[in-house]
Amino acid sequence: MTFKQTLSDWQAQGLVDKPWFNGLWFQLTWFACVLGRDPWLPAIALMFTLHLLLVPSVVDELKRIAPVAGLGILADSVLTAAGVFDFGDAFIPAWLIALWFAFSTTLHRALAVFGRRLWIAALIGAVAVPLNYGAGAKMGAVDLPLGSAATAITLVTVWFFLLPSLYWLTKGMTREQANDGL
Repeated sequence: MTFKQTLSDWQAQGLVDKPWFNGLWFQLTWFACVLGRDPWLPAIALMFTLHLLLVPSVVDELKRIAPVAGLGILADSVLTAAGVFDFGDAFIPAWLIALWFAFSTTLHRALAVFGRRLWIAALIGAVAVPLNYGAGAKMGAVDLPLGSAATAITLVTVWFFLLPSLYWLTKGMTREQANDGL
């Protein structure tokens, strides 16, 4: 079986939309971004290429994930400007932008279950996401100039509101695409 046939089979099976596959793909991308950072950008680009090769419509996928990624990048930019994050030489590094695009694919796939009720999304955002930033700091991907406690309080507050907003935006984009297909 050729690579093209394998991709065709995976696309026909809807592999990219299966929560387990999207979750595994996202975790691999997360580690590549956080551990590998800019030197691993070619590998991260290959992972995105795989994702885009497997979706039914690249245009629809980009319409769905770009606004979510954009809002997330904006949030991290504001937090960086406020002194919550320090990424060294880059204000917002390319690997973080890639991570936002990867994360945005999970909201209607692997992590869709948390968006069914916005209050659950708020709780998950307030607890899980700050832990991810803390893990990134321990791995050397970001410095937290305000210290762990102040950063945690800030991130809990921001993500309590941001994650439900991202789910709301994702649902709106999904509904819009469904209406476009009518």
